[in-house]
Amino acid sequence: MGLGDNLGGLGDKAKDLGGQHSDKVDQAIEKGGDFVDDKTGGQHAEHVDKGQDFARDQFGGGDQGAGQDGQGGEQQ
Repeated sequence: MGLGDNLGGLGDKAKDLGGQHSDKVDQAIEKGGDFVDDKTGGQHAEHVDKGQDFARDQFGGGDQGAGQDGQGGEQQ
């Protein structure tokens, strides 16, 4: 059993835990995105939103597709 075998199982375990605690996963993803937006002055908000959506898809965040505006991502 090598390192690669252990890492593969780690991803599955993270997805399982994400499904069980989707509200906390979503909060963490949102908080991380807000941090990046704050540090970059919002210059990369569109990319950050896409990253947040991807993370929600991968780890089971509850509020999929909704950005800070609640309309599915990008703020106008």
